[in-house]
Amino acid sequence: MTITADDNRTYGYADLPRLMGLMSGDEKHGPAATSTLDALWVLYDRVLRVTPALRDDPARDRFLLSKGHGPMAYYAVLAAKGFLPVDRLSGFGSYDSPLGHHPDRVLVPGAEIGSGSLGHGLPIAVGTALGLRARGLPGPAVWVLTGDAELDEGSNHEAIAFAGPARLDRLHTVVIDNASARHARPGGITARFEAAGWSAVEADGRDHEALYAAFTAPHPGRPHVVVARVEPKDA
Repeated sequence: MTITADDNRTYGYADLPRLMGLMSGDEKHGPAATSTLDALWVLYDRVLRVTPALRDDPARDRFLLSKGHGPMAYYAVLAAKGFLPVDRLSGFGSYDSPLGHHPDRVLVPGAEIGSGSLGHGLPIAVGTALGLRARGLPGPAVWVLTGDAELDEGSNHEAIAFAGPARLDRLHTVVIDNASARHARPGGITARFEAAGWSAVEADGRDHEALYAAFTAPHPGRPHVVVARVEPKDA
């Protein structure tokens, strides 16, 4: 639970559907948003070491939303955690709102990257982890959330192939698997990451305890991926 500064109210997971309901418009990408809701909540509520007060702290954890074409759940969680005022949600997608159909790191408090173009988040996360290592900051964790269909993009496979041998053990990827990928992978998504030297686990993407256990599983010396299975996109 978090008490937000704008209205002195406490928001929890049960409030997220109402917060998402404040956002409307023709470009909501509803399935892309709702598929990420539980993973985002568990990360921000129980895993990520970042708060509105620490969002510029070099020692903070970094969260990168690669699946940026469906940002409603992301905005709702950021509002629930006090990064932005709740009343700002109703302006989603309007001309004068900072909450665009793709998040903008300059306009959205707490957003680390501008995203929405498929295949960019994981490569940026690899660069972020490398940059933190080069700066002598071994503490911050780097998390990136991507969709299974994004893994069709070649840029992701280059990032996956690099991160394992580079032993980027502060790098964590969450893949939301809603069966929307077009190209099959022999052995599945986890096998693709494991073949590149990653620690990989699967979890029910709606089960908060299962997600928390998967997110916090030890993975010494290796980057870590959690494949969160949710209902198929067209179900």
